Amino acid sequence: MDQRTQFIADYLREVLSVTELCDLYGIARKTAYKWIDRYLRQGPAGLEERSRRPQVSPNRTPDEVTQALLEARRRHPSWGGKKLLTLVHKRHLSWDLPHRSTVCDILNRHGMVAKKRQRRRIGHPGKPTSQILAPNDVWSADYKGQFRTGNGIYCYPLTVADGFSRYLLGCQGLDSTAVAQARPVFTRLFKEYGLPQRIRTDNGVPFATNTLARLSSLSAWWVRLGVLPELIEPGKPQQNGRHERMHRTLKAETTRPAAGSLAAQQRKFNAFREEFNNERPHEALDMQTPACLYQPSVREMPNKIPPLEYPDRFEVRYVSANGGIRWNRDWINVSIVCVGEYVGLEEIDDGIWNVYFGPLKLGRLNERHMRIEDQYGRLKRKTV
Repeated sequence: MDQRTQFIADYLREVLSVTELCDLYGIARKTAYKWIDRYLRQGPAGLEERSRRPQVSPNRTPDEVTQALLEARRRHPSWGGKKLLTLVHKRHLSWDLPHRSTVCDILNRHGMVAKKRQRRRIGHPGKPTSQILAPNDVWSADYKGQFRTGNGIYCYPLTVADGFSRYLLGCQGLDSTAVAQARPVFTRLFKEYGLPQRIRTDNGVPFATNTLARLSSLSAWWVRLGVLPELIEPGKPQQNGRHERMHRTLKAETTRPAAGSLAAQQRKFNAFREEFNNERPHEALDMQTPACLYQPSVREMPNKIPPLEYPDRFEVRYVSANGGIRWNRDWINVSIVCVGEYVGLEEIDDGIWNVYFGPLKLGRLNERHMRIEDQYGRLKRKTV
C-alpha cells in the first residue's frame, strides 16, 4: 500500500514518464495504468486491495435447491445428506442436484450439523523407570484376557504378582473387569501380604481411565493407601514382560481346556498358583522357586484409610460432587474419581500451580486460562 501511494505521488509530480516509473518500481505498464485509473476514479480508496472472490460462480448450488434441502432437513433433523437428496429428487425430478458432500457442507454452513464432542486425549508418562530391587517394590496386575467356561460363562482371570520374586500373589477368576469385583481381590491381597510401593498395570479398565494422570477409582483407592499406580505404555506389553511370561504358562496349563464352571476353573487356578510358587523352578531366579525369595511387606493395610495430607505451603481444595474445585470464585474441573477427596495445589510460578492427589501429581493449573493442563502436555478444559 505504501509503494502504491508513493507511485501515485511520483506520477502526479510528472517528473518521470510512466515507463520510467515502471522501471523504477519493477512493475508492468498494465499494472501501472490499473492503479492510476483506480486512483483517478476512486481517490486513495482505490489503492486498497480488492477481494479476488469471483462475483459469479458457475458451480454454485442454486438458491432454490439450497432452500429445499434446508427445509427437508428442518422436517427431518436426523436425516443425512444422502436421504435428503433422495427426498428432494423425488419432489423435483428436473433439478440438477449437488453431490452428497456438497449437501453436508450446506447443512454445516447453516448450523444444522451438531458438532461432535471431541474425545479428550490424555498424555502418558512413558516407559516405567522404577527399579525392582526387593520384594514388594513393584507388584504387577493384569487380566489374562477372557474365555468361556464349559457352561458358557465368561471368565476374566485377574492376576497379581510380585515383580522381584515372581511370586504369584493372586489369580482370581471373575465374571467381569468391573471395579466392584477387582477391589475385593486387592483388599484380600493387601491384608494378607501388606502394601507394595507401586503396582504396575496396563492402561485398561479398571486400572486406568482417560482422565488426569489416567487415574481411575481403583488406582485412586491405591493412592489413598499409599500405593502409587505405574502404567506401561499403550500397546507395549513387553514393558511388563515378567507378568506376560507368567500369563503364557497360566494359559497353557489352566485354560486348555477350560473347566466346566467358574468354581471349577478357580480350583485349577489355585492348583497352578501353588505349583508355580512352591514347586516350579525359575531360570530367572537361578532355578529357585518364588516362595524362597518372597517376603510379605512390612506395610500393613490400615483398618481405616487415613485422609490425604499435604504440606503447609499447599492450598487444599475439596473436590465436589461435580468433580471440580472452587478456585477464585470459579469452578475448575479436576476429575470425577476424586469426588469427596481433597487435592493440594503448590504454586511454582506466578499464576501456575501444580495439582496433587496425595503424592500423585495430576497436572498443572494455569490461572490465566483457568484450566488444568495434563502433566504430559494434553489439556483438560474448564467445566462450569
